[in-house]
Amino acid sequence: MNIVILVGHLSSAPRRTDLPSGTTRWNLEVSCPDPGGRLAGVPVSWDGQVPATWGAGTPVVVTGSVRRRFFRAGGSTQSRTEVAALAAVEITRRRPEQAAIARALRSHQEPMAAALRSVLGVPPAA
Repeated sequence: MNIVILVGHLSSAPRRTDLPSGTTRWNLEVSCPDPGGRLAGVPVSWDGQVPATWGAGTPVVVTGSVRRRFFRAGGSTQSRTEVAALAAVEITRRRPEQAAIARALRSHQEPMAAALRSVLGVPPAA
């Protein structure tokens, strides 16, 4: 199962890329604590909407999957490993971490979302 749930802060402002297909892709850098307590920067690619208020330091939950993308640059093939986000939700006082995770999981299709909620102890959406 290739499922990622990131809980952390944006380490920089989201960067917008307009693709030739007309799709807008957002590149986010999410800083998450690793098991050793250090911060690990995780690159995230998302085709959703990013609120104008998001900037460095915004606390977020991101759900998606890990992918390796290949592209041509400078005459050679390069690759990038990133999280392909299905959802990105801001953590706020009114939407604490568990509520933000539950909201993000609603973007996943059943039964995957149900399995994830069960593992995480997140109640089903009302």
